[in-house]
Amino acid sequence: MITKIIKSEEELKTAFAIRNKVFIQEQEVPTEEEYDEFDTLDGPCKHVLVYYNNEAVGTGRIRWIEDIGKLERICVLEPFRSFGLGKAIITALEKIAIEKEVVNVKLHSQTQVEAFYTKLGYHTSSDVFMEASIPHVLMTKRLPI
Repeated sequence: MITKIIKSEEELKTAFAIRNKVFIQEQEVPTEEEYDEFDTLDGPCKHVLVYYNNEAVGTGRIRWIEDIGKLERICVLEPFRSFGLGKAIITALEKIAIEKEVVNVKLHSQTQVEAFYTKLGYHTSSDVFMEASIPHVLMTKRLPI
């Protein structure tokens, strides 16, 4: 397994294809809610891909909101969800935050994967709220620097 920061339009399109399969097709998130103005190479986000056997199978991004890193659009294709790739994506995004000397990160976790993030050191910081018609909670973590 390898994670890498997306540096080309082709890699970004690969990430979009993964997000399309997971969020739009599988979870029925409307297209207009899935993609936004931050989905660029030169915007305020760093995007990553995770590869398994040389195939891109997961993605995520980190966006800066003042002095907090917000982890977003984290997903792994269904056949690859039991190989630790989600953890690899989170680790890569947290490393980007640490390199920018950002100590506080947050994410909106679907409630169905809240326990996954808890195992990675995230703490639930809100009641359940709806986002794209899916129940979520705000989760936060302080990174070691």
